[in-house]
Amino acid sequence: MSVKSCYIHIPFCNKICSYCDFAKVNYNKLYIDAYLDSLSHEIDLYYKSEILDTLYIGGGTPSGLEIDELNKLFKILKTIKLNKTYEFTFECNIESLTEEKLKLLYNNGVNRLSIGIQTLNLKFLKFLNRNHNKESVLNIINLANTIGFNNINVDLIYAIPGETISDLEEDLKFLTSLPITHISTYSLMIEPHTKLYIDNIKNIDQDLDYKMYKFICNYLKNKGFNHYEISNFSKKHNSKHNLTYWNNEFYYGFGLSSSGFINNRYTNTFNLNKYLEKKYDRKIEEIDIKTNMENEMILGLRKIEGVDKSKFKLKYGKEISEVFNIKKLIEEKKLIEENDFIKINPKYIYLSNQILCEFLL
Repeated sequence: MSVKSCYIHIPFCNKICSYCDFAKVNYNKLYIDAYLDSLSHEIDLYYKSEILDTLYIGGGTPSGLEIDELNKLFKILKTIKLNKTYEFTFECNIESLTEEKLKLLYNNGVNRLSIGIQTLNLKFLKFLNRNHNKESVLNIINLANTIGFNNINVDLIYAIPGETISDLEEDLKFLTSLPITHISTYSLMIEPHTKLYIDNIKNIDQDLDYKMYKFICNYLKNKGFNHYEISNFSKKHNSKHNLTYWNNEFYYGFGLSSSGFINNRYTNTFNLNKYLEKKYDRKIEEIDIKTNMENEMILGLRKIEGVDKSKFKLKYGKEISEVFNIKKLIEEKKLIEENDFIKINPKYIYLSNQILCEFLL
């Protein structure tokens, strides 16, 4: 199986969001050059010159880099070869985007933006420690569209303590009025080591969380968005990069804390000082064929279409039913066999984690 994709982590943020548990540090110009030098060295060390389908720059806040730093990053990225139908995603936030930066991204081949908006409600923006407003979102996304970006994703967080269905509807109404093609939705999870966790904030009631999820699914369907993965909706372009993960295909991960999957899974050091010293300290998780088949199902069942039975057989030389006891879940109508796919019954998508636990017993 050839390597399909590459993820690159830029950990620097101008401001730390209260809910974020990714590897990140406050922007400090003193570190950036050394970080990019180490990133360049890591790519030279491990990248085998494959022609890739997708490249994804995430963070942190990659758009928080200054113009000279972005130019240096793109010079490094020229090493990576992309095919003619590539998808090149760059993560951004509204506060750090400018016309100059958008033109720089566009001129360097970025053809997909992923913009962390999370909410438009000023009260909840403050709670999440975000700084934008409706006007700035409208201006930046319209500007990006005018420059030539026709594949724009926005992230939406819901299930914020105190949020109502009406609040959620306001966010969805505004977002779907913009020239965007993709929405990724996330129920707010209070993770350890975040400000919300330290402040002892609790997740909302699960019944309300479920109602919000169903509301999002129905609302976006009525607005012409295709629900193709548990948390993701698209008008034209499904995320090719994320489909690499959900299809359990090989990908590189470069940068602080990045994970990759090439025969085995690996994760780089979370220690910035080590990374700056070019000590990547990769932790390798050896994957046997049983674990890989389990991953194939766990990841593949996140997709609304499910797992392709023929591709599974081609990949592993066995039918899904030979490896996993799916008969009971099919009889209970939690799983459905349709055409050549096995998928989670749409009625149970929200409970997918419970079904996957049953599946692996």
